[in-house]
Amino acid sequence: MTDAVDDIATMSFEDALRALEGIVKRLESGEVPLDESIALYERGENFRLHCQARLDAAQARIEKIVAGPDGKPAGTTPFDAAS
Repeated sequence: MTDAVDDIATMSFEDALRALEGIVKRLESGEVPLDESIALYERGENFRLHCQARLDAAQARIEKIVAGPDGKPAGTTPFDAAS
């Protein structure tokens, strides 16, 4: 399972979101056996967490925008994901 999580960690937000949407469609179809549904749900949760982390990072970067005296963005402050 670690390899699958590692694969997700390298995905773009868009790719992870598409994969999550595919999982949701399969689960909503009601045609997936119970054991596979549980595995899909777990994988979907990993995609959801990855997407949320990417959104949180994007929000943090946006919040680092420095406004000039006229209220317009004057530049950005480098974002350090570790902070």
